[in-house]
Amino acid sequence: MIAQSGLSRVSRRAAILTLSCIVAAGAIGAAPPAKARATLVVTGGTVITMDAQRRVLSPGAVAIDGTTIVAVDTPQAIAARYAAATVIQAGGTVVLPGLINTHGHAAMVMYRGLADDLALMDWLQKYIFPAEAKTVSPEMVRIGTRLAALEMLQSGTTLHTDMYYFEEEVAKATKEAGLRGVLGQTVIGFPVADAKTPAEGLARAERFMQAFRGDPLVTATVAPHSMYTVDAATLTATRDLARTYGVPLLTHLAETRSEVAESLQKHQLTPAAYFASIGFWDTPALAAHGVHLSDEDIAILVKHRVALSHNPESNMKLASGAAPVTRSLAAGLVVGLGTDGAASNNDLDMFEAMRQAAFLHKLSEADPTVASAQSVLEMATLGGAAALGMAGRLGSLEPGKLADLIVVSMESARQTPMYNPVSHLVYASRGDDVRTTIVNGRVLMRDRRVLTLNPAAVLADARRLAAKVRAAVEPQAPQSSVAR
Repeated sequence: MIAQSGLSRVSRRAAILTLSCIVAAGAIGAAPPAKARATLVVTGGTVITMDAQRRVLSPGAVAIDGTTIVAVDTPQAIAARYAAATVIQAGGTVVLPGLINTHGHAAMVMYRGLADDLALMDWLQKYIFPAEAKTVSPEMVRIGTRLAALEMLQSGTTLHTDMYYFEEEVAKATKEAGLRGVLGQTVIGFPVADAKTPAEGLARAERFMQAFRGDPLVTATVAPHSMYTVDAATLTATRDLARTYGVPLLTHLAETRSEVAESLQKHQLTPAAYFASIGFWDTPALAAHGVHLSDEDIAILVKHRVALSHNPESNMKLASGAAPVTRSLAAGLVVGLGTDGAASNNDLDMFEAMRQAAFLHKLSEADPTVASAQSVLEMATLGGAAALGMAGRLGSLEPGKLADLIVVSMESARQTPMYNPVSHLVYASRGDDVRTTIVNGRVLMRDRRVLTLNPAAVLADARRLAAKVRAAVEPQAPQSSVAR
């Protein structure tokens, strides 16, 4: 019995050893773990994440599944983990979050160069308002916005913020291009092309907001023009409308000294304080310009969590002044960057806006350390997202965020050598260095080839419309001077 028991133990040990060898052999010959699915991988470029650690991966890769970023890592790590339907090789480029334009009037590209070298009120009252009265129509807004969308996606803007008329046409053209938009139907205190009264403008705004509610690309909202063109009752009505639909309110604020002087004369309050006094700021809002803000005004905006859109090029061209961006940021104000409309800029290139923002504040404050390349890039990406209440979804390259990103070439003579990619983006790059634009996981432009619009058709339509604009504004203009 003892011998049999010992034999049994030996047999059991042999069986276990044999089984272990079989399992080990199977493990050696087993297939590697299945890779996760990705619809798109962008790999090999220098990736500027704009995440909390401000990581820069050189080289890096971004994996996207559908509309969402699923991973940001080294090219080797992404290749090991993901099987991608499409791979974009990005060597020699910088990959970064798409640029967010926090203030503009897209269709006003049709007035580009129509009136220059004027003060804001002369420009508005003598040229722009009369031109709009004669030429704004659904067709004009549609053609103008398509042209603006083409310019924006070619220069790296993935989200634009708009205030104009017939805003449903802006939304349709934005979606056609594949861009993202926070689009505000303008409400103003005098008759305009799409509304003869403020009440009609409010009704139009609500219809617009209802039509695009829940849209994956368009956030439809309302945009009272300013405190000097809209009365208090209408201003508070727009506030209530924005609050009802849970969208940010858009307006202009303290753009010129004359606006501030008029507010002080009429209300004994600055524009920011006047808005606060009527409860206008009692809902999330984004105010454009803010050139003439006192420390008290900045404190009001911070208290009410109002964000600011800084538009350095338009403010310089119209000699409106330099917004107190450094003081605003130090006080805790959220600041995004904008181009304003091309009628007062005269382009929609956010790279140019970044560079000019940096230069403007270094000069105006006599301090080369302010408005650093990093801080200005933040205004154009994560700051813009925060200004629109979208920082949880946009503005950085992180897993779980929406896949809005751009690929910027760094191979031109003016970009060589590259020691600091953030410096190069702000101080050396231009919109036409953008190679690829991706919004919501969809490639809108690849290697400078636009995939969502027909550029030749867009330009042809705009040129035909420009002739009508010139004829309406200057009926006696000679044929040879018609815009081309």
